[in-house]
Amino acid sequence: MGEVDVLKSLQLLPGVSSAGEGQSGFYVRGGGPDQNLILLDDAVVYNTGHLFGFFSVFNGDAIKNVTLIKGAAPANYGGRLSSVVDVTMKEGNNKKYQVEGGIGLIASRLSLQGPLLKNKASFMVSARRTYIDAIVKPFVRSTSTFKGSGYYFYDLNAKMNYILSKKDRLYLSGYLGKDVFTFKNSERTFNVNVPWGNKTATLRWNHQFNNKLFLNTTLMYNDYNFTFSGGQESFQVKFFSGIKDWSGKFDLDYYSKFNHNFKFGGQYTYHTFTPTTVSGEAAGVAFEPDQSFNKFAHEAAVYALDEFDLGSKVKVNIGLRYSRFWQIGPYTRYTFDQNDVKTDSTVYAPGELAKSYGGFEPRFNIRYTVNETSSLKLSVAKTYQYLHLVTNNGSTLPTDIWSPSTYFVRPQMAWQYSIGGFKNFFDNKIETSVELYYKDMNNLLEYRQGYIPSSLRDIDYDFVFGKGYAYGAEFFINKTKGKWTGWLAYTLAWTYRNFDQLNGGERYFAKYDQRHNISFTSTYELNKKWTVSTVFVFGSGNRVTLPTSLYTIGNQVYQEYSKLNNYSLPPYHRLDLAAIYTPKPNSTKK
Repeated sequence: MGEVDVLKSLQLLPGVSSAGEGQSGFYVRGGGPDQNLILLDDAVVYNTGHLFGFFSVFNGDAIKNVTLIKGAAPANYGGRLSSVVDVTMKEGNNKKYQVEGGIGLIASRLSLQGPLLKNKASFMVSARRTYIDAIVKPFVRSTSTFKGSGYYFYDLNAKMNYILSKKDRLYLSGYLGKDVFTFKNSERTFNVNVPWGNKTATLRWNHQFNNKLFLNTTLMYNDYNFTFSGGQESFQVKFFSGIKDWSGKFDLDYYSKFNHNFKFGGQYTYHTFTPTTVSGEAAGVAFEPDQSFNKFAHEAAVYALDEFDLGSKVKVNIGLRYSRFWQIGPYTRYTFDQNDVKTDSTVYAPGELAKSYGGFEPRFNIRYTVNETSSLKLSVAKTYQYLHLVTNNGSTLPTDIWSPSTYFVRPQMAWQYSIGGFKNFFDNKIETSVELYYKDMNNLLEYRQGYIPSSLRDIDYDFVFGKGYAYGAEFFINKTKGKWTGWLAYTLAWTYRNFDQLNGGERYFAKYDQRHNISFTSTYELNKKWTVSTVFVFGSGNRVTLPTSLYTIGNQVYQEYSKLNNYSLPPYHRLDLAAIYTPKPNSTKK
């Protein structure tokens, strides 16, 4: 609908596939949506979707740069198995004021940036909001049974930077976003209210000791929560889940005279998890069961890496990261018998250690330059992931629940290997690449077979654990110069899972296994005023589990299902066409 979306653009690259139409979640090289580390000015973003995932939370007017790392990420990144999406916001123009905005079919936006102190301090503020609710409201009759129903989202990005001295600079940035869906039916006295949203804040101090040594010290805060409330007549129920982090880190860069670029650092995070809480009321009687399911944890890591040249043709990036995760109290661990009845419990006091995990994560990247237009790359990485997104649907809907590693839940771990060849043609106007990858994953997490959601029981007891692996090939052709630009990307991939307690212990396809994925983008400048573009995507259908038969026992009807993900949905394809008219081309020049 004409909205700029950085996450949708990433899904057009090889090795990256969409979670589905209308979803901002994405899969990278056979990994789940929770295995992507998404950062906004160093703060983690746990849910990236607006409009139930149709748009991402990243307002293009506020974004300065987006970096995608889908192979072996350098040692300064950690906590996820598949990829890193590092998003940085604009810092503001410190010389003059600028205003820009847009009126779209879905949302409108307005951005303002300029100097606070000329050549010394600047700011940027960018806001966006839908107006679906405002447009629809006049057309809803006051007598309508659905009066009061609606949906809207908004987000606000802000950033300030201040030059303290020639060697010191301070940055302060934040994000606030929220979605609110409301449905009312006065005839049936039925109502639903579903708000969810993210908040992040980042404070960074950059210090230059000399022209070879730099230090970045950063404090981060992020808060994601989801609420569902609804009911009918005298019955009301409310669900809540969320995650809140307080983090700090430092990164020290040293550029030595011996052709070695060193980077050292560490990070610490205090997590508070609320997997699911429920409360309710019926006929004036409050329903608030004892739910001590909140979980608390410390997560920390230190790393060191070295980037250097071996001669004129070989560049190496080698690093080592050590991460550690501690689950702490208050926490109660239960023991159950074979009939699923509690038989014993162990209580951990606030701050008391319940369980810890950790390990070393080696990272290795090497690039060999064949000649001025050709190169070869090889990478190997081991990664740990201590947080898990538990879901029944395979996308980043707000109903998904983030849960930590605990006494019963071990962290995910993966080894990833990739090798690729890169070649440019016609004076670097055309870039091409071919990459092969293999990923071996352990301690993956799914709900047990027959699981029914319940807030009266800790979900830790309803998980099963298994392995997974993925492999494939990625092909990329990109024309970067001239009136006509664009790229063609093709991914051939296989993704499997193996759980002893699922599918009879047999290997099965992951629900987002997608054999073929093709994307084509093209932009052509007809003249200074007119530009036309197109996007075409094709993907094999995702995997599903379907009922194969129905039978009755007494008066009850039962379904019998196929093996897990034994069917593939039909292939999906989409063609977008766009035309852009610029009335005064010269006025857009910087």
